Amino acid sequence: MKCRHCGTPLVHTFLDLGFAPPSNAYLTAEGLTRPEKYYPLRVKVCEECWLVQTEDYAQAEELFSSSYAYFSSTSTTWLAHAAQYATDITRRLGLNQNSYVIEVASNDGYLLKNFVAAGISCLGIEPTASTAAVAEQIGIPVMREFFGESLAQSLAARGQQADLIVGNNVFAHVPDINDFARGLKAALKPAGVVTLEFPHLMQLIQDNLFDIVYHEHFSYLSLTAVELIFNAVGLKVFDIEKCLTQGGSYRIYGCHATDTRPISQNVNDVMLEESTFGLRTLGTYLHFQEKANKVKNDLLEFLIQQKKAGKKVVAYGAAAKGNTLLNFAGVKPDLLPFVADAATAKQRHFMPGSHIEIVTPEALSASRPDYVLILPWNIAAEVIAQNASLSAAGARFVTALPQLKIL
Repeated sequence: MKCRHCGTPLVHTFLDLGFAPPSNAYLTAEGLTRPEKYYPLRVKVCEECWLVQTEDYAQAEELFSSSYAYFSSTSTTWLAHAAQYATDITRRLGLNQNSYVIEVASNDGYLLKNFVAAGISCLGIEPTASTAAVAEQIGIPVMREFFGESLAQSLAARGQQADLIVGNNVFAHVPDINDFARGLKAALKPAGVVTLEFPHLMQLIQDNLFDIVYHEHFSYLSLTAVELIFNAVGLKVFDIEKCLTQGGSYRIYGCHATDTRPISQNVNDVMLEESTFGLRTLGTYLHFQEKANKVKNDLLEFLIQQKKAGKKVVAYGAAAKGNTLLNFAGVKPDLLPFVADAATAKQRHFMPGSHIEIVTPEALSASRPDYVLILPWNIAAEVIAQNASLSAAGARFVTALPQLKIL
């Protein structure tokens, strides 16, 4: 395999999680009787441009199907984050009723509804019919297509270039990252701004957050790699800020390379931070496997100990990151009988690979567990607050990453 950005042969493995089905390929009861597709889940690092990336096996069309089950609006924390961003970016860029906003991977309208409410024209680009339909129901115009240079050129030809292009947790999801970047440039007005949010590679390594590795994430991004990708297509990163989402994310601000906006000191600071940490040094990437193995072993030891002690352990949050963890650890219903989730699209389904049943939050409360394993550890505080009655009844909450912790 060659690097998706620069074409350098990839010879160094960053992480090997064995084989797993796509993390959002939730199963119906009928689906449990059919063969299930598994793909290798291995991550390589390019020692030329330092783009960290999964091996080429799964196709985007298979991963982002019409029955895609991830709905952004399920998390109140994420909704609040999106609403605050909409307020801040509107003020920062001076957006008004004459402005045009495009969101790539607009999901169920969790973000664009804020621009609609403010009277700012917008367009969502979302290939998954299940989420796009929800956005359309609340008045958001959606193109049900994958974004890239060809689509962007079509938009530009129709006079639909944007003052603002937003991409939250999508830049890592595209198999052809260069085509996507060229699309950003083509769809952007001469004085327009692109903002992209993505989990930060340095945080992944530092905090052992390997469960964000799954087939939908083709890339694991640093500012070092993103700046090279942007520069190659005629864009530049002029500012960057840290976000608390996903355990540690960056929001980068980009514009055309010819734009006169100065480069923020934040960009220089992060580049120095990445260099000091070792993101441009091969040795930083070659011992991460040991950290992932320890999380797996600690989780299995905890689950087996509780089973032997006659304790009931269940889970909350049928998240993609949870599927990565459970499949890597080989956890099955004998150790974790069910997982509760507030997303109705996931309820009455089963987790891919592990075949653990997904139930309603009400069923979780009725089960009177001793421990609740929170799979989306990044919203642990939200989950605990929503399930205070379980704590009152004596249940303890547990997270497995960055290390096993009883809360």
